[in-house]
Amino acid sequence: MEMRGERAQSVEAFGWAARDSSGHLSPFAFSRRETGEEEVRVKVLYCGICHSDLHCLKNEWHSSIYPLVPGHEIVGEVSERGSKVRKFNIGDKVGVGCIVDSCRTCESCREDQENYCTKAVATYNGVHHDGTVNYGGYSDHVIVDERYAVKIPHTLPLASAAPLLCAGISMYSPMKYFGLAGPGKHIGIVGLGGLGHIGVRFAKAFGTRVTVVSSTAGKCKDALENLGADGFLVSTDEDQMQAAMGTMDGIIDTVSASHSILPLIGLLKPNGKLVLLGAMEKPFDIPAFSLIMGRKSVAGSGIGGMKETQEMIDFAAEHGIKPDIEIIPMEYVNTAMDRLAKGDVRYRFVIDIANTLAATRS
Repeated sequence: MEMRGERAQSVEAFGWAARDSSGHLSPFAFSRRETGEEEVRVKVLYCGICHSDLHCLKNEWHSSIYPLVPGHEIVGEVSERGSKVRKFNIGDKVGVGCIVDSCRTCESCREDQENYCTKAVATYNGVHHDGTVNYGGYSDHVIVDERYAVKIPHTLPLASAAPLLCAGISMYSPMKYFGLAGPGKHIGIVGLGGLGHIGVRFAKAFGTRVTVVSSTAGKCKDALENLGADGFLVSTDEDQMQAAMGTMDGIIDTVSASHSILPLIGLLKPNGKLVLLGAMEKPFDIPAFSLIMGRKSVAGSGIGGMKETQEMIDFAAEHGIKPDIEIIPMEYVNTAMDRLAKGDVRYRFVIDIANTLAATRS
């Protein structure tokens, strides 16, 4: 593997960064490295806003490195490629998700699960092999090894493709891995936000029966009529929850706010699986008998590896799966973050980098 750390950070770049835990973003000029032999330079066209961007901007996970340029739902166009690149050509539309490198030799990497490599390198707020900090997709271009980019099919709208690179794969992967995708299965999706709504669409494309579980009764109409969910449960309605006990093969919980998972375990059939995607800050208590009596399990899941991410993108294009998005200009990003913190988005913000970033350069 080429040691890219020897190359200078000599290519001018421009984006928006936060300088401290206030999370406020503003214009930021910086440099990126030269394109390596197996790398592509990607002109960023669109970048989705993930809730983890907000966490990192405000250092809520106590790991932020400032200045911080967020963005790991990147869709763009190959503008330059290294001499050994075989996967992409100039002008190809590509996606870059949550990781841009890994060790490539461990068991996880060999099994196409680079996302679980202990040395995986995050697209932003991660440290590259040369010791420099990575900057994300709220910028005019990014550099990535060809292994860690995916092809965007021409039938998939580019702005819609961006959230699939995090939210989409985060829902697709556990459905496939835990055997919850396909006719005859009934799953619950907890939370109808950026992840949950796209999860409903993937589940329906798989032929899975899906019930949305939410604390917000007002989301029922959207879940059933817009997204096509088969059922809706208000998690605070004890009668509704009791009536649904023991009916689900699996549940994917997307909620990061602290909440009890015991009622969710009760919704599972014997051998059912509760899969956590939301990173709750506080630990939770699980009575052992709630799992023992029914051989139920609680698991976690992250994104997918590169092979699975390409599979997901191709599946989305084939089945016309698109997230509901609100496209915004770069200068609106701080307002968007405030709205995201309040849950005021339906259901994913996507920044129009190509048409609005340059105008913010002073």
